Amino acid sequence: MVNIKTKKGVIAILTGGGDVPGLNPAIRAITIRANREGYKVIGLRRGWAGITEIIRDPKADNSNNFQILTNEIVNKAGRTGGTFLHTSRTRPSHMSKNDVPEHLRSEYNADMNDLTPEVLKNLEWLGVDYLIPIGGDDTLSYGVHLYTKGVKVIAIPKTMDNDVPGTDYCIGFSTCVTRTIHLTNYLRTSAGSHERILVIEVFGRYAGFTSILPTMAGAANRCVIPEYKFDIEHLTKLLVDDRNANPSKYSIVLVSEGAMYKGGEMVFANQEKDAYGHAKLGGIGDLVSAKIKELTPKFNNGKTINIINQKLGYLVRSGDPDAVDSIVPMAFGNLALDLILKGIHGRLIVLRNGRYDNAPIDIVTSQKKFVNVEEYYNTERLRPHYHSFEMKPFFLMAAEG
Repeated sequence: MVNIKTKKGVIAILTGGGDVPGLNPAIRAITIRANREGYKVIGLRRGWAGITEIIRDPKADNSNNFQILTNEIVNKAGRTGGTFLHTSRTRPSHMSKNDVPEHLRSEYNADMNDLTPEVLKNLEWLGVDYLIPIGGDDTLSYGVHLYTKGVKVIAIPKTMDNDVPGTDYCIGFSTCVTRTIHLTNYLRTSAGSHERILVIEVFGRYAGFTSILPTMAGAANRCVIPEYKFDIEHLTKLLVDDRNANPSKYSIVLVSEGAMYKGGEMVFANQEKDAYGHAKLGGIGDLVSAKIKELTPKFNNGKTINIINQKLGYLVRSGDPDAVDSIVPMAFGNLALDLILKGIHGRLIVLRNGRYDNAPIDIVTSQKKFVNVEEYYNTERLRPHYHSFEMKPFFLMAAEG
């Protein structure tokens, strides 16, 4: 396949970064609407990897790099979780020598290589008129880079951390919060049975939305978030008091994976970094659990309180999407097509103040999105503020924090 043109043109879709429920519904919405409007749709496989690894030869087998999307294909996957196009954390502008596709290694043989020229040639070879990347701030940052190179990009925000700037909502967040509440409620029966403190580590590298919202909903007594370094002794006292005031004698804290206590730093599972410079987080829940247990006698008349320590991990990002992550991706996909039909590009599809909209795509790289500690987090109680909800966004914390 090379430069296949239709009456309207060619739209390419990719999904990058971590998987979340809602990606397949977004792909489905884009494809069905695009096909109906006369566009051909190409699914680029494995995030930015597929478009990087294409061999520009009509006789080459590129089935692992892209596929033509039809209504039949997307309808089959549209109600399921994950992404049938697969995903990766590939960053074509920063590719190590070992990750360069074999057929390009003679030309790109530095320790770090920028394969953007190949990506641009491959998009042209495929005849792509519009590119729709679906991802978090890392994946979309490379979409911004391609936009500066002349590619017509329309971005869709996806991340269960809900931390893409410019939008109140990212695909995957609602299912993550729903699962966190559900699984925490499951675990509380064991915590109550053994009269323990339950420490649950949840996702959230730089932003604490995935721990603060479930806590606000009543799933936990306390939460600690990346935006505020907490005092471990103070947290222990609060949890001991919560436990002893509870007739079932247990208490719960949600710990964001990027949370840090005073005097400490982020905890990494290992020092290996992905293409965007991020080392894999994991282990703060273990440290917090051990320290709380050690400190409990100080606040419990000299008696140690045992801990249940659980990391939710991929349980909150796998499986089928909830209602919100079935509806919002459908709307986001159609909004992207609305822009394409108007000849508009260089935009990020957003949901702000309860309404669908779009914003300049470079907002992804020009801002950061965090929990506004002063407005939403009580640093003394280590839990969300309960101020007036009047005129707040649907998920309470807006794009501006």
